[in-house]
Amino acid sequence: MLKTPLVIVNFKTYPEATGERAVKLARIIASVAKKRKVAAAVAPQAFDIYRVASKVKIQVLAQHVDPYKPDKFTGWLLPEAARESGAIGSLINHAEHPLRPPEIELTIDRLRELGMASIVCGRDVETSREVAALAPTMVAIEPPELIGTGRAVSKVKPEVVSDTVRDVRSVNPRVRVLCGAGIASGEDVRLALKLGAEGVLLARAITCASNPRAAISDIVEGMVKRRR
Repeated sequence: MLKTPLVIVNFKTYPEATGERAVKLARIIASVAKKRKVAAAVAPQAFDIYRVASKVKIQVLAQHVDPYKPDKFTGWLLPEAARESGAIGSLINHAEHPLRPPEIELTIDRLRELGMASIVCGRDVETSREVAALAPTMVAIEPPELIGTGRAVSKVKPEVVSDTVRDVRSVNPRVRVLCGAGIASGEDVRLALKLGAEGVLLARAITCASNPRAAISDIVEGMVKRRR
């Protein structure tokens, strides 16, 4: 479903990636990724999933879903609703929306039941290793202290990336590892892939860039260079 090397852009709740601006940004990302033959996905806000998925040919992820089945759950986000809106999967346990371990497991299971991808964020090597045992589609290593700083974990704490790749593969070799937190340039991406990651999860470097096309082009170029 999700090919690698992969770049996932999390739109968070930035105004630059809300409503029709989310569609515009998704089109830019899709255009650059297609031209360079790199897999890409975007994670817009829940209200924008259908808007983006129906207008842009790109894989769309939810930022969060709740592990419930259709019933009396006012205000919760059902995986079925995300799928009907066009999402192929969801991020889980982002540092800005953390879950307890039982909730992570239930959410992974619910997405699996529906044939949807699960990308679980891990704050450190230990958490990522524990999550890998639950067999998600992917684990994204993201030390919270580096998120949004522009200080890439692949540069500042390269051992966190390589150790996560090693431990996740030892637990479940089918689970792929992404690298997040501070990723802001093609060089950051190239280093992440060199350390064993199969893609990146990032947000601010693209969504808040003065020139999003140039920003995503730089990120994608880091992947292309690593493939050569």
